[in-house]
Amino acid sequence: MDHLLHLDRTLDELDPPRWADPAGDATHLVRKVHALRRVPLGKLQPADLRTLISQRVGLPYALPLAVQLLLDEPLLDAYFHEGDLLVVTVNAPASAWVALPELAAQLRVAIEALPEAAVTDLPMGAAADLARFVASA
Repeated sequence: MDHLLHLDRTLDELDPPRWADPAGDATHLVRKVHALRRVPLGKLQPADLRTLISQRVGLPYALPLAVQLLLDEPLLDAYFHEGDLLVVTVNAPASAWVALPELAAQLRVAIEALPEAAVTDLPMGAAADLARFVASA
C-alpha cells in the first residue's frame, strides 16, 4: 500500500480508532498530538512529522512523509536543530520499518552519503543512532 496516496485524509481516518478529545488537563504535547491526528497528511509540516514520529503515532503514514522530505534534505531542521527529523526518524521502532523496507533502504543510502563532518556536528548520540540504523539493514 502506498501511504502517500492518502494525503487528503487524516490519521484519525486512516489509523483507527479515532481519538477522543484530550482530557481538559492534558499536557500541551498531548493536545498537539491529538490535533495533528485531525490534519490531512498533505498539510503536515516537518515539525508535525517530527512530533508524531517521536511520539510513535501514525508511523505507517508519518514515516513515508518524513523519508520523502529527508531524501531531499537529510539534515532538515524541522524544529529544534539541524537533523532533528532525521534523528527521530531513525529512532522509530524497528517494527515500524518492517512494512517499509524500500524506504528504509533509501534512507540508509542518504545517510551513508552524508559528509562525516555533518554527522559529527549533530547532537551527542545522533551519530550512533544513524550508524545503528544503517547497520540494521
